[in-house]
Amino acid sequence: MQYDQDLGLLRVEWSSGQDMRTFRTGTGQLLALAKEVKARAIMLNMNSFPDISVYDQVWLSTNWMPGLLELPLERLVLAINRCRVHNQLAIDALLALFGPRIRFDIQFFLTAAPGLHWLCDGSGRLPALLAEWNAVHGPTPPMEALLADLPPTYAGPSLSI
Repeated sequence: MQYDQDLGLLRVEWSSGQDMRTFRTGTGQLLALAKEVKARAIMLNMNSFPDISVYDQVWLSTNWMPGLLELPLERLVLAINRCRVHNQLAIDALLALFGPRIRFDIQFFLTAAPGLHWLCDGSGRLPALLAEWNAVHGPTPPMEALLADLPPTYAGPSLSI
């Protein structure tokens, strides 16, 4: 997690691997923190996030999204790679359900860095934020490395006649 008070920016990335036992507690704490600091911009990096179960999707829609809508958010970035289809569909369903009530701008990016550029909106704080994150979490892999993890495009079964 990273916070920049000047920008009102909260950056979050899942760090528990495939273990979802702390998901509801952690997302609840994230919402409370975002409320406390009056976050105006949030970056959620979904690339390290496991698939969201149906039960957790229901929990998000009944417990988390209503609280998110109460925040003074102006911008939300979701960094999610194309190979994360399950979570993309889960997010799309939440956005469709709450769409008319969402008052902030939501953008999708494949990785966090371009999303941070958009959130920082030309601020000189961006290099320091990236350096601070990289010092703790290591450098972000280049786009080529992320794209190499994509599964091959499904072309359907072959048929011989």
